[in-house]
Amino acid sequence: MKRALLFALLLTAACKEEAQDLSPVALSETAVGHYCQMNVLEHPGPKAQVHLEGFPGKPLFFSQVRDAVAYARLPEQDGVILAIYVNDMGAAGATWEEPGATNWIAAASAHYVVGAEVEGGMGAPELVPFADAAAAAAFADARGGNVMDLSAVPDSAVIAPVAHEDHDAGHDAEFDARLKALSQKIEG
Repeated sequence: MKRALLFALLLTAACKEEAQDLSPVALSETAVGHYCQMNVLEHPGPKAQVHLEGFPGKPLFFSQVRDAVAYARLPEQDGVILAIYVNDMGAAGATWEEPGATNWIAAASAHYVVGAEVEGGMGAPELVPFADAAAAAAFADARGGNVMDLSAVPDSAVIAPVAHEDHDAGHDAEFDARLKALSQKIEG
């Protein structure tokens, strides 16, 4: 009887999982962008962090909010996402150059300005998150775009390729020619 009770207790303890701490982590010099592997503090615009199951206190950081949303929506993403936080760009002291280290809000509850005339840290159009809908509307009035909830943000705003106006079409031809010459040199 004692053995059965001890076994049941051990089994219960083994099955009981402790809840993972999902508190947002302050930005610091150690925060590196998941995609770019660069220090996120070196880039302007709002940031995001994604907390995955099994990695307590070690979120994936993103240099742009749109990158975190894309990460969550792409089918290749196979981790269990427990929480996503974004900078509240309406928080006191938040600027485009310094969006804040601790002004995190849940991504699902943020109001996003989509289509504004702003670029995020990696040079792509950015989703600009706000805790307050009125602050988001004021930003949209000043910079363009529309205010929407995360569920209304179209995939094309986060996953579509970005065309840069200053891209030199001749650059591709020059690159292709150099690559072909190099290939011929290696083969020959």
